[in-house]
Amino acid sequence: MENDASKGRKEGRPFQDQGLRKGRGAQYNPTNPFLKNDYVVEHLEGIDEPWEQKAATQFFKEFPKTIVNEINSPDLGQGYSMNPYQGCEHGCIYCYARNTHAYWGLGAGVDFEQKIIVKENAPEVLRAQLEHPKWVVKPIMLAGNTDCYQPIEAKKKITRRLLEVLLQYRHPVSLITKNALVLRDLDLLSELHRHQLLHVNISITTLDEELRLKLEPRTSTGAKRLQVVRQLSEAGLPVNVMVAPIIPGLNDHEVPAILEASAAAGALSAAYTIVRLNGAVGETFEDWIHKAYPDRANKVLNQIKACHGGTLNDSQFGRRMAGEGRWAETIQALFKVSKHKYLQGRSMPPYDLTAFTPRTGKQLSMF
Repeated sequence: MENDASKGRKEGRPFQDQGLRKGRGAQYNPTNPFLKNDYVVEHLEGIDEPWEQKAATQFFKEFPKTIVNEINSPDLGQGYSMNPYQGCEHGCIYCYARNTHAYWGLGAGVDFEQKIIVKENAPEVLRAQLEHPKWVVKPIMLAGNTDCYQPIEAKKKITRRLLEVLLQYRHPVSLITKNALVLRDLDLLSELHRHQLLHVNISITTLDEELRLKLEPRTSTGAKRLQVVRQLSEAGLPVNVMVAPIIPGLNDHEVPAILEASAAAGALSAAYTIVRLNGAVGETFEDWIHKAYPDRANKVLNQIKACHGGTLNDSQFGRRMAGEGRWAETIQALFKVSKHKYLQGRSMPPYDLTAFTPRTGKQLSMF
């Protein structure tokens, strides 16, 4: 039944006194700030009970008019982002993209992991945007919000079709993923690299399998991601490893080990970000950490706050990715020393921005 959303806020988080539910990152749905009402379960005797989140993942079709968005962030450089999916089955509890689910009338918690929006016409829309006479060639990040190789991609193949379009147009692209499914498209990636159009970013958050299962439950294992780095590198593709996010008290001590293993697997570069928990992500993460690691929950939260001026969130350009303060400086120094030790002399190759060729009047073969 529907009750006023404020009722849910006054009564606290739905699963506050229950243990961690396996297989999902978020344990409940925080209140959507754009909705006046919320859904709760009411017992016959009038006692509210938690809503069991055991439903199968649902998929919804969307047909956007644009698929490529220009990046206007000083932290991310110049370029575009493109997201074939909204929401992500991977269930990473820290994911900043959770907040965007609210704009679709959905929750940033379990809804983000269970209700996935599929942009069916993305390749066709991309083609139309690339044909625009005022198109300016800059690398496209695939994807800048949710993982373009999340499990549904194995069936839908929208990411693969996007890569086919980019190859036809000889357009530069930067991939970021934490799913081994990227190896399926090695043929397309190799051709893109042959034209100097490709960067691949593999996100490795932890090599601790127990932590991964709680932190990002439906992703490829850390060991599997290192295999991906190795296979891509052995194929000659440029790979950057993203140690992201670094969460003080959970995975910050793993930085040297991750960089050492990544370098041994053939990575050319590495970068990092410190976790920031803006909006509903902070509320969801707090609930999760108290269930997943109750013995150190407050310590972890306080260390995150110490990196962001005393709060869990930070939206300030130039500071939000790396943080500030003693903990942030310690992490920065550890990363810098580790990168120098294991990746010195390596770097990602530049893109060829001159290769772009609109298909109007010119037919290019993919290979």
